[in-house]
Amino acid sequence: MKKLLSILFVFASLSFFAQNKTVVENVNAATFKKYIDAKKGELIDLRTNDELKNKGMIKGAKQIDFLAKDAEELITKLDHNKTYLIYCAGGGRSGDCAALMEKQGFSHVVNLEKGIEGWKKEGLEVVTPK
Repeated sequence: MKKLLSILFVFASLSFFAQNKTVVENVNAATFKKYIDAKKGELIDLRTNDELKNKGMIKGAKQIDFLAKDAEELITKLDHNKTYLIYCAGGGRSGDCAALMEKQGFSHVVNLEKGIEGWKKEGLEVVTPK
């Protein structure tokens, strides 16, 4: 009987963790744009204020400066059940952010592989923040 209970406990634990696994997708600009156009997630720009002013941003993005002291706290406060579309300049910070969100148990994170620089190289639109 103890063996059966142990097996059931292990199975239940594995099922719990399987259901709470974060899905992280690293996608190209065209796929990222499809997510944006379909409104399939909240768009977050992880760059600094100066980067946004000097290089523009993807329309509709909200900013969380991933280099700021409170960035991890702000990310932790986000709804873990939503889908987030994240990007930075070239993909480094957003890759780090995706790993943090995965560690924290977010359900779905979509990372723009080559950042806004890759987005621009594809001729996709950026806007100047207000």
